[in-house]
Amino acid sequence: MRNRKRDREEWRKKKRSLSDNGDIPCLFGNSDMPDIVSGWALYEDALIFNTSINLNETVRVNENFYIGKQWEGVESNGLPTPVFNFLKRVVGFIVATITTDNIRVNATPLASTANTEELVEPARIVNEEFETLAEQNKIPSLMREFARNAAVDGDGCLYTYWDPDVETGEDGKKGQIKTELVENTRVFFGNPNDRRVQCQPWIMISTREFCRDAQKRAYENGQEDYFSIGPDTDMRDIDAAKLVGDEDKCTVLLLMWRNEKTNTIWAFEFAEDCPIKDPWDTKMSMYPVTWLNWDYVQNCYHGQSMITGLIPNQIFVNKIWAASMLSFLKTAYPKVIYDKTRVTKWDNRVGGAIGINGGDVNTVARIMDPATISPQIAQFIELAVNQTEESLGATAVALGDTRPDNTSAIIALQRAAATPTELTKQNLYQCLEDLFRIYLEFMATFYGKRRVDTPTPEKIRQAASFAGVEVPDEVPMEFDFSKLKNHPMLLKLDIGASSYYSEIASMNTLDNLLQQKQITLLQYLERIPDGYIPARRALVAELKEAQEQQQQMMMAQMQAQQRQTPGAPADVSGEIAGPLEARDKPEIPNTGGGFGALQRKIIEQGNTDGMV
Repeated sequence: MRNRKRDREEWRKKKRSLSDNGDIPCLFGNSDMPDIVSGWALYEDALIFNTSINLNETVRVNENFYIGKQWEGVESNGLPTPVFNFLKRVVGFIVATITTDNIRVNATPLASTANTEELVEPARIVNEEFETLAEQNKIPSLMREFARNAAVDGDGCLYTYWDPDVETGEDGKKGQIKTELVENTRVFFGNPNDRRVQCQPWIMISTREFCRDAQKRAYENGQEDYFSIGPDTDMRDIDAAKLVGDEDKCTVLLLMWRNEKTNTIWAFEFAEDCPIKDPWDTKMSMYPVTWLNWDYVQNCYHGQSMITGLIPNQIFVNKIWAASMLSFLKTAYPKVIYDKTRVTKWDNRVGGAIGINGGDVNTVARIMDPATISPQIAQFIELAVNQTEESLGATAVALGDTRPDNTSAIIALQRAAATPTELTKQNLYQCLEDLFRIYLEFMATFYGKRRVDTPTPEKIRQAASFAGVEVPDEVPMEFDFSKLKNHPMLLKLDIGASSYYSEIASMNTLDNLLQQKQITLLQYLERIPDGYIPARRALVAELKEAQEQQQQMMMAQMQAQQRQTPGAPADVSGEIAGPLEARDKPEIPNTGGGFGALQRKIIEQGNTDGMV
């Protein structure tokens, strides 16, 4: 087997020599396409950057303190090791505050887009697909874990990919968009000084897989050296070799970069000694990565965790509790002092008798009062915890630890407590919008032509009504999702309590317009949000059908009135035009031949008697 480490050193030397000679190196040194040598060298350089900022150790400590392993690696020497984990309570409260189950993303055409009216139906199809993807990928639950990772580890990452093997229920159509969480220690940016995802020259994601699975995929992709993939050590963690179950695993890297010629995202999957899948064009114009920093760190793509700066507070509280517990165990209980010359053995049994040989009983033994613990210790512990929670916005009012004597004051204080997390909440919502924009890109790239339910066209409904045939409210029709690439959509995000308020306000406005008879019932039903009235579309279709029948009856009445009043033409509105004097002798144009005289005779007589 070749010395891969030596190959990587030679690649680095060639890359430095190109820069020293004044040449502009390619993205991967002397080539625009990566191989296992250049790709693994980039991976090693990215690990060096993470080590320089102590990322792996920081994440390990944060995770231990969050789950309650707060005495990890500490020699207790017989001391008690209490854990009063107020950090987990604060993190849970903040994450629950900024996340919500009511997630809705609406796609609307840009106002500057030509023929905006023609994009109303595609936008509706995209919105319905968004709801399906949100349900399939369990986006509300995913966002909570996404925010939790950012709060504890400093960063949250979502990776979206195309699974071509999922059945869609449509003949000949397979594939589904999937999203999964990725730890921040497994994501590497080409420019570690920039946190913007779409501005990166390349992005790499590492995974630990069983060697057999990696070899199988490499064989299926036509790699002849698939057998060279073997177990290795996880370079992210020096203690990884000690983990049970990690002995037969290897590191698999997915490298994504923006091709300067095609302006699309390319990908390359490989292990240290063998490619798994040769570079391919994903046809995507965006990196399928969503990145969230809990708190920004200047000149670094990794953020600052919420609990990193609070760990000393947690350690202090635990130590004070440990010292207090030790003192309590040793001095809190009363002790008996007795004269051994007069009592050879003390009996502590309840109700037990102790005999002595004469003398004053009062001078035989006495009880020593226990030592008292200063109440300031408990007060200081409580003060330290409260100050830490309040600094993060988790006040007693917000946590529900106060009596609601004044409702208005409670609400005002709760809103004020949520202010420190408002910036993080907006960042989370922006990430969610970026995720659905990636979904839109996947739909335009991979969906192709698929059958979707669309409202029955009016022409088909009219033809079916004329033939006396019932038609469903929706019919499956083929929609070409690739057209979405030519029509940029403006994603409008409705999330949290604000969406409830906006829907209530819209419903109140529509109700008032209907009560004031400013709009019809049909206009009202077409504009209310989905979910308020069951089978709303069916009701709309029934109203339209009733209107059509009413119009047909009016036309039939108008024609009957015309037959009763010969020579009276009807105007566009269906009313009989002109006074009776003007309708007695209508002006008949001369159409040539004998038709004009014949038509005038029929109008004057009112029938064809004697003419046929």
